[in-house]
Amino acid sequence: MAKENDFQPPEEKATSPSQRDVNRRLKYISLAVLVVQNASLILNIRYVRTLPGDHFYATSAVVMAELLKVLTCLLIILLQKKFNVKEMVRLLLDAIVFQYKDTLKLAVPSLIYTLQNNLQYVAISNLPAATFQVTYQLKILTTALFSVLMLKKSLSKVQWISLLLLFAGVAIVQVQQEGNKESSVSSSFKQNYMVGLFAVVISCLSSGFAGVYFEKILKGSSASVWVRNVQLGIFGMALGMLALWWNDGDAIAERGFLFGYTNMVWCVIFNQAFGGLLVAVVVKYADNILKGFATSFSIIVSTVLSIYLFGFHIDLLFTAGAGLVIGAVYMYSLPRPAGPSSSSSSSLSSRTDRGGEMEKFLPK
Repeated sequence: MAKENDFQPPEEKATSPSQRDVNRRLKYISLAVLVVQNASLILNIRYVRTLPGDHFYATSAVVMAELLKVLTCLLIILLQKKFNVKEMVRLLLDAIVFQYKDTLKLAVPSLIYTLQNNLQYVAISNLPAATFQVTYQLKILTTALFSVLMLKKSLSKVQWISLLLLFAGVAIVQVQQEGNKESSVSSSFKQNYMVGLFAVVISCLSSGFAGVYFEKILKGSSASVWVRNVQLGIFGMALGMLALWWNDGDAIAERGFLFGYTNMVWCVIFNQAFGGLLVAVVVKYADNILKGFATSFSIIVSTVLSIYLFGFHIDLLFTAGAGLVIGAVYMYSLPRPAGPSSSSSSSLSSRTDRGGEMEKFLPK
């Protein structure tokens, strides 16, 4: 991908005004896509899970999203092979079956991602959308800590300060929420704030560990992003079906796999399935600062829309906590100053330095 540019001298890269205009437009498009995807998924899940009446089964939605993701990746691989089915089958057999040891390495992150996707439904069903969006940024803290522990990476002083601010901001929001629970709760869907908080914390821990573990086992791998997503999706569907059978097997056998599916539910599933793949492509044109800004802006969008959609109440304490989180996310994404230690510390942002290659492997 973009290999021609990789071998051009630096002065020849995007020097023309027209090319700079194209890159600028792509960055703005990237920003818009990241903001919409981050905010819309959470708001959509919150909306469909708090509507009156019977609700769809989250376990079936997770399996359906994985299925659509795998089918999409297979179609992309087929396009890359110019509709040569034999070539595609040969590629998949080699990557998935013959190199089975490499495939089995993805079982652990796939298990964690399946758990994380199910926990996301639990958390958003029990927490206000804005509260979830703010609290979920703890994944930055867990990812950084696992990077230090497992990959021996180093953090700059600014990044350590940003992580402390992030933790403080989330703590303030939780204190505020304890004293001011969301008032507009659907009577047909009982919510438990502590269950939601526990789910989002476990989700952040699993997200941090899975991301770092994924980076560790895939270093030096030459497999394409689409093949990796197929491998992840296969494990994800298998593990998702196991969770479906364990948690909702009897109910789904009685009511059906697609019970409770509405147009809005399909929007959630398509967002989950294609949103991550879309971000994986878009993130190629976005640097760390832009991604940090997009995350911060999506928190603001989610909070503002939650006021109108769910009657969410904002006070000074929530504003202070959310403000700290937004500032911390942006600070953490700032480029590190050049110095003697830059060679050892720059690896923390290596996923972006390599054109977002590792980021593209991760389901969002």
